[in-house]
Amino acid sequence: MGVIRPVKGKNAPQISRDVIMVSPKRELNYLAERLGAGDYGEIDGCLYRLYLAHDNVAICGPFLGAPQAVMALEKLIALGAERIWVFSWCGSIAPDIKIGDVVICKGSFSEEGTSQHYPIPSEPIPDPKMTQMIKGSLSSKGIRFFEGPLWTTDAPYRETPDKIAMYRQKGAIGVDMEISALMTVAIFRAVSLAGIFVVSDELNPKRWRPGFSSPILKESSKKVLDLLMELALNASA
Repeated sequence: MGVIRPVKGKNAPQISRDVIMVSPKRELNYLAERLGAGDYGEIDGCLYRLYLAHDNVAICGPFLGAPQAVMALEKLIALGAERIWVFSWCGSIAPDIKIGDVVICKGSFSEEGTSQHYPIPSEPIPDPKMTQMIKGSLSSKGIRFFEGPLWTTDAPYRETPDKIAMYRQKGAIGVDMEISALMTVAIFRAVSLAGIFVVSDELNPKRWRPGFSSPILKESSKKVLDLLMELALNASA
């Protein structure tokens, strides 16, 4: 057990068991406004913000990288979170997956430094039941999605041609900065977690195609966030 432990704190809120973690700030603001969530304020030295919506469903973010996201997850668990729905963007490293496409994470290749501090007996995977709920909701709404493992890295400026080719060969379809650590910590802490991504940029060994201002990215992100909102609210009811 660590010397420093995540604790609820004297005046901290008791949140519901369902929590939505949102990495991009723009999408965090969209979801908070969509839910009419109250801004609880900045947490853990202004690292991220916490919003409380209906029945104390919490929305938390933004995040950049595994250490920050894991600090938030630890705090959310201490506040009462048991089922965590993660929304983020990822880069595609698969030729047929384009900007605005939806990706379901089913595993990871860790190239971040946080996971090693949380020993678990097997490779990290998302919660199967939550993942099936997400896939079922996407299918019912006619939203196409891709499913596969992601490569999680701490160093986006070191996504080299050799690494892209290597992780493609291993079966990775995208790259992000948090999900391998989040899944590892969820298993370590015995809570449920699953992640859904929208592709924000495309990488191949020869070039990078960013799409962060693409209308397709914005529209796909809103659809996915609305879907997660429904799942979290229904699950907590």
